Amino acid sequence: MISGSQIRAARALLGIDHKTLAERSGLSVLTIQRLEAANGGVVGAVDAQQKVIRAFREAGIELIGDHERSDRGGRGVREAHPVGEAGLRH
Repeated sequence: MISGSQIRAARALLGIDHKTLAERSGLSVLTIQRLEAANGGVVGAVDAQQKVIRAFREAGIELIGDHERSDRGGRGVREAHPVGEAGLRH
């Protein structure tokens, strides 16, 4: 599951707006805005969540879930590769 704050943070890391994420994920701008507005985890819309996650992964963004390894714990986002390495496509 992905949270609205993770979507906002991942977009910020990439420096993209709602429209660009919508285009990359194949969803509407309204759907992206609805997903971002969710408090906590995004409920329902599993297909839409998967499309957003896929778009972020293709852009080099890794989403960190509640129980995934992270030095500080909790949900978050990070670049999958250090800046300057292959895989980052803005």
